[in-house]
Amino acid sequence: MDYEEVNQKLKEIEDVLNTLGKEHPKEMASFSRFLREVTETKALTTKEKELIALALGIAAGCEWCIYLHTRKAMEAGAEPGELIEAGLVAVLMAGGPALMHLIPLMKAIETFKNEIKRD
Repeated sequence: MDYEEVNQKLKEIEDVLNTLGKEHPKEMASFSRFLREVTETKALTTKEKELIALALGIAAGCEWCIYLHTRKAMEAGAEPGELIEAGLVAVLMAGGPALMHLIPLMKAIETFKNEIKRD
């Protein structure tokens, strides 16, 4: 159940980006350029940036962001303990409602832990 739910959220992200890319190409091209600039490794590693994005997604209550950035953080080498710790920082800053968004975080960790291979 969780696997399907998590992957459905990721598919929804892909679908909305494709639709918006067709209907609003200029705006989405600008967003894509900005995204590439921000995610480029400079002072922070990809893993660190994804943990920040995950915490912000939890604080904002965005399940799509939680699933996406959990996956990307794990692909960048984040371990479950690091993901939970980032989530708890979000709870510290955003309060009790953010605590409930650790539920999708835990679903995502469970879903991706066997999918994402470690070196």
